[in-house]
Amino acid sequence: MKDACFTREYGKEIFVLNFNYRSIDEALPLIDECARQVRLREEGSVLTLTIIEQGKFDTALVDKLKGLTKGNAPYVRKAAVVGVTGVFKIVMTAVSIFSRREFKVFDTKEEAIRYLLQE
Repeated sequence: MKDACFTREYGKEIFVLNFNYRSIDEALPLIDECARQVRLREEGSVLTLTIIEQGKFDTALVDKLKGLTKGNAPYVRKAAVVGVTGVFKIVMTAVSIFSRREFKVFDTKEEAIRYLLQE
C-alpha cells in the first residue's frame, strides 16, 4: 500500500495516510500528497485513516500537520487515527486543538475502519 492514497474497504473509499518514515524529509511529501488528493474531493465526503507506525516530529512537521488538518477540514467527514502513543499523543492533541477537528483514536486499524464506515 502507498503511504498516502485512497483505498477501498468494504465498498467505501478511505484515504489512508501511513506515517512510517525514518526522517522528517520523508514525511513532508506524504503530507503534501494527502492535501492534494483530499482537496480534489467533494466537501464533507472524505473518510481519513492515519496510521502512525514510526517517525519523529519537529516543529516544522507539526506546523505542516496543523496546516494539513485545517486545510482538509471542509473535505473530511470523519477521521480516525491508529498507533498514537507517547509523543505522538502530544502532537495529535496539538494538531486537533489547532485545527478544531476531532480525531477518534483506536488501537487497531480494523476498529478504526469500523468506526469510519458507520453512518
